[in-house]
Amino acid sequence: MRIAYVSLQGRGRTDQLIAEVADRLTARSLRLAGTVQSNHERPDRKKCDMDLRVLPDGPVVRISEDRGELARGCILDSGALEQTVHEVERRLDGADILIVNKFGKREAEGKGLAPVIAEALHRGLPVLVGVNGLNLAALLSFAEEDIQGLPTNAEAVADWCLAGVVRLPA
Repeated sequence: MRIAYVSLQGRGRTDQLIAEVADRLTARSLRLAGTVQSNHERPDRKKCDMDLRVLPDGPVVRISEDRGELARGCILDSGALEQTVHEVERRLDGADILIVNKFGKREAEGKGLAPVIAEALHRGLPVLVGVNGLNLAALLSFAEEDIQGLPTNAEAVADWCLAGVVRLPA
């Protein structure tokens, strides 16, 4: 299978796992494309600030909007997300693997990084995706059931990624 997902319960835990896997793959000299999310708690807000780092070397883009301490619902800045999509698209050429921190609501709608995931799969790249329980059914439908759930340990996930990479001779 060329696409796999990880999902951990608890705020930010999937993001931490994806970041650790990206670090392990970078240390193994894989050429990464994709996104890693970091969340920054704010003592005066219920919602955290969310930043996406475009792999392998940035930029880091704030994808959340500060709508005040009483904000409810989604705080995603769709324009900032689309900026990261364009950055990731530019980095697909030459990448060994695509890592997407989250298959979220936008991807479930066929937007966000969904077209980039489809393009990576079309190119034969392995794709690792983080997903929460709310969007798992949409991810399974998107992947047409040709997807594998991975254990929630960074070593096993990195091993899956390494096994899927096809390096062409230089």
